[in-house]
Amino acid sequence: MSTDLGNPSILSPDEAERAVLLAAPRGYCAGVDRAVVTVEKALDLYGAPVYVRKQIVHNKHVVQNLESRGAIFVEELAEVPEGETVVFSAHGVSPEVHRQAGERSLKTIDATCPLVTKVHHEAKRFANEDYDILLIGHAGHEEVEGTAGEAPEHIQLVQGPEDVPNIVVRDPARVSWLSQTTLSVDETLETVAAIRERFPLLLDPPSDDICYATQNRQLAVKEIARGADLVIVVGSGNSSNSVRLVEVALEAGARTAYRVDDASEIEEAWLEGVDTVSVTSGASVPEELVDGVLAFLAERGYPDAKAVHSAEESLIFALPKELRRDLKAAGRS
Repeated sequence: MSTDLGNPSILSPDEAERAVLLAAPRGYCAGVDRAVVTVEKALDLYGAPVYVRKQIVHNKHVVQNLESRGAIFVEELAEVPEGETVVFSAHGVSPEVHRQAGERSLKTIDATCPLVTKVHHEAKRFANEDYDILLIGHAGHEEVEGTAGEAPEHIQLVQGPEDVPNIVVRDPARVSWLSQTTLSVDETLETVAAIRERFPLLLDPPSDDICYATQNRQLAVKEIARGADLVIVVGSGNSSNSVRLVEVALEAGARTAYRVDDASEIEEAWLEGVDTVSVTSGASVPEELVDGVLAFLAERGYPDAKAVHSAEESLIFALPKELRRDLKAAGRS
């Protein structure tokens, strides 16, 4: 949307003071884009149905759209008929899930985000070197379950600083840490600091596990949250990175902040006495959902959004090798 406000003389005093700030970057990251395109191309190539274990990404609108095209989302592989095609979600799976797929003769396409795969490799390396691994993350999250499954006898979950006093390790000199990729950067560093206080020889992963997109979106929301009366984060409730953006916005100084799946969830009362509205979206959110929020605000007298750029993103991930091979064989590469 244009940032040109037109002739300010025709605006009411309230409208003239209003502003809408739009975070950049926001929305789809490279891993999410790769995963969604994987399911779309699989449907085009193989035909419906294509089964997907868990939500391909944590956004209900994306899931509903793919369902309408013939994707069938299941919780476990037992729900997939033998010999069918199944896509593993961007959050990754454990070796046990790969084993189960082999037993059922399923054709698998692994859409795990390459940045999550990197954490899996780190878990295997630390385990091979016989370290106790402290995995910082949220219990029950698919990514955490997949990573922990790489070395369950070596990995224990740490959800925050409050868990640190209860950690039990075999050798305090051989302790390492990893993290879920979608956490709050600040909260993760706080947990790492608490762990290091107990275990001064704590070994860091070779690079930060918090993914570049999560970090960039948190930096961006900090930029637009300072002094904002209201921050609206577009994203689903099961999206860890979207939920974190609300928390980061409030910590950065926003007066209020809310998460919505789409514009229909915005409450009119949130806009009472609000001059500055800032808008962003989680890493699994299609841009049209953000456009819907901006249109909602425009209908209520708020001006076109001004983009606030805090980082540039150009990373692109190749499609899963299994899909690339079949696309090439079909002459569609």
